[in-house]
Amino acid sequence: MPIYSYTFKDAVGGLQKGTTEAESEEQLRSRFSEQGLEIVEVTMLKKGGKSKSKSYGKVKLKKLAIFCRQFSTMVDAGVSLVRCLDVLGRQTDDTKLKKILMDVGERVESGESLSRAMQRHPRTFNNLFIGLVRAGEIGGVLEESLQRLSTFLEKDVELRRKVTSALTYPVLVVIAAFGIVVFLVSWVVPQFAALFKDIGLKDTDFPAMTKFLIDLSANFQKNWLVILLVTVGTIVVYKIFASTRFGRRVIDRVKLKIPVFGPLHHKVCMARFSRTMGTLLTSGVPILQAMETVAGTVGNSIMADAVLDARARIREGDRIGEPLEASKQFPPMVVHMIGVGEESGSLDYMLQKIADFYEAEVEATLASLTAALEPILIVFLGFVVGFIVIAMFLPLIKVIEGLSSGDGME
Repeated sequence: MPIYSYTFKDAVGGLQKGTTEAESEEQLRSRFSEQGLEIVEVTMLKKGGKSKSKSYGKVKLKKLAIFCRQFSTMVDAGVSLVRCLDVLGRQTDDTKLKKILMDVGERVESGESLSRAMQRHPRTFNNLFIGLVRAGEIGGVLEESLQRLSTFLEKDVELRRKVTSALTYPVLVVIAAFGIVVFLVSWVVPQFAALFKDIGLKDTDFPAMTKFLIDLSANFQKNWLVILLVTVGTIVVYKIFASTRFGRRVIDRVKLKIPVFGPLHHKVCMARFSRTMGTLLTSGVPILQAMETVAGTVGNSIMADAVLDARARIREGDRIGEPLEASKQFPPMVVHMIGVGEESGSLDYMLQKIADFYEAEVEATLASLTAALEPILIVFLGFVVGFIVIAMFLPLIKVIEGLSSGDGME
């Protein structure tokens, strides 16, 4: 890893110098910016070889929440950091987390700070995590920061669980409907089409819905490879589009505007913004650094841009509520409560209350949405299957009626 020499302005405006390792100059500047410090000059002293940082993959949020809770308890009991990391690494059943904790423990034992050692595993420890740990280290209240972090992660896990569990049933029904339609169109309909041909029925003898299904089945069997390639290509194009800044913004704007699910997504983002911001401020993280971190965790680029614009306005001396209101992404109630919290010096408390409110709103919205979707999806699935069954049996019914009328005439 490259080694850089840097000069930065400290909290009182004095110039300080030092050297450190960093992946790039941009990462080094970002690291100091997160601490509210300004780098004046950066010079690369040595190009590093292969980085010593290792990638062990991403640890599940639930495992991370349990780790934080246990870590805070052990630190509060007076156990050394190295010992804590060693014990927690040995007892966890997650192999990725075990390797990460062992690596962090070795780095801490060699003299690195805990936040710096964790920063080498960005896929597991994000900016929020690092910011809270660093604030706890600087303030000498690491156990409190870890407790707040574990509480935040537990609430985030619970919120994600509620959203996932509420949407699981509708998704399964849609997948089942799609699978049934594909099975009927690709296998059942051709069987009936062959039967109709055997008994001498022509295309002109079919009702419109039967002819539609037979044509659909024939086209599906003939062009299934093209359909598959188009589907895969569409997914790939979507992924590439979503990976661009413009594409991400378009998709996130649609997420906020789409009927029914748009308001739900907005409430989830508001809950995440309030909970993250409140947790950071409670832990003593400066507001500018907190807002930069929140922008990366809010879950929507449109909301993130609004937060970053507000951050720029705050740097120029504005109050936090005014630019948030100007963005049109934050409801008047939220802006008002933030303004009251800012004036009374209890902004962190107000943000936690806003988070509680929106988490309750998300839960209520999910309950009503699930209750409404279940009968709609059941009716939809019944309609699809019923349409196919009726379309296939109508010609047979006509044939039977024709035979019956013929017998009667004789």
